[in-house]
Amino acid sequence: MTIKILTTGGTIDGLEYDSEDKAPLTLESFIPKLVNRSRITLETEIEHVFAKDSKFINDTDRKTIYQKCLTTKGGAIIITHGTMTMADTAKYLGLKNIPKTIVLVGAAIPANYENSDALFNFGSAFSAVQLLPHGVYVSMNGQIFKWDNVTKNLAKGVFENEP
Repeated sequence: MTIKILTTGGTIDGLEYDSEDKAPLTLESFIPKLVNRSRITLETEIEHVFAKDSKFINDTDRKTIYQKCLTTKGGAIIITHGTMTMADTAKYLGLKNIPKTIVLVGAAIPANYENSDALFNFGSAFSAVQLLPHGVYVSMNGQIFKWDNVTKNLAKGVFENEP
């Protein structure tokens, strides 16, 4: 099994800024290092889609992610994504009924910080993408959420089932 990893930026990759004109022009993704640190033995293929703070991801970007999911060979996809709009992107993709297992994952603290949750979340996403049936999921805070029942609780800074 080959697991496709689509990177889109977000805090997991150290991207956070207040306005789009402050976005970095280039980004060296932390995701290849996360794969190595995780000691993942499965075959992986990493594709950089774009690098954005998720506050600025819009439906044009979501369409790009959707197209990448459609054209990806195999049925297991992990999407690294910022947490602010991760649930929105999961819902967008979930409504498309893509016949693959897609897991969105991010981090509250960038992957290059010592106390980051990125490695744990990333490992959870790898387990989830192998075991779950086709569909779209979010892997955060030690839980797996279905695309149609997930929200980020901004006050607590965690993901939850929708009330």
